[in-house]
Amino acid sequence: MKEETIVREMTIEEIFKRFPNKSQKLAQEMTNAGLHCAGCSAATWETIETGMYGHGFSDEAIDRLLRKLNEILEEKEDLTTITLTKRAAKKFLEILEEEEKLGWGVRLGEKAAGCNGFEYFLDYSEKAKHGDAVFESEGIQIHVQQTMLERLLGCVIDYVDGLNGAGFKISNPNVKSSCACSHSHGY
Repeated sequence: MKEETIVREMTIEEIFKRFPNKSQKLAQEMTNAGLHCAGCSAATWETIETGMYGHGFSDEAIDRLLRKLNEILEEKEDLTTITLTKRAAKKFLEILEEEEKLGWGVRLGEKAAGCNGFEYFLDYSEKAKHGDAVFESEGIQIHVQQTMLERLLGCVIDYVDGLNGAGFKISNPNVKSSCACSHSHGY
């Protein structure tokens, strides 16, 4: 078994421990596939295979999930910037138009909160403030306080719309732990 490959026999806990910098994306993919208990610590001792079978999924569904999880492991991270996915940029531009704020950017930050230390926040940002780092992605400026850069460099802001809720999701390769509800994270 290659060290960087997720296989059926791995427990959910083992996956998160072996790949902490990808755990947020992996947990989201497991949730999207129907493993709603991923991250809740109620079934982290189960293997991917046992969890999927327990939720009534077929071998084909397990293989499909494993392919997606391993694709996430292969994604290259750019730890020098902060980016928006095309889907997130499109949704943000729609919101800006509705709010009559076209041309504004997005402010990314975090605050002390939750059971694991920090929570992200996103907000409108008409212009960068003194002390901000400015990134541009998909034609949208992203403003971040310099004091938060060390923890936030490498973040990817995505937009998810599905049965398990809709909203902006932030994947941060610097995160080492997150709480069961996935609303807070730690370093």
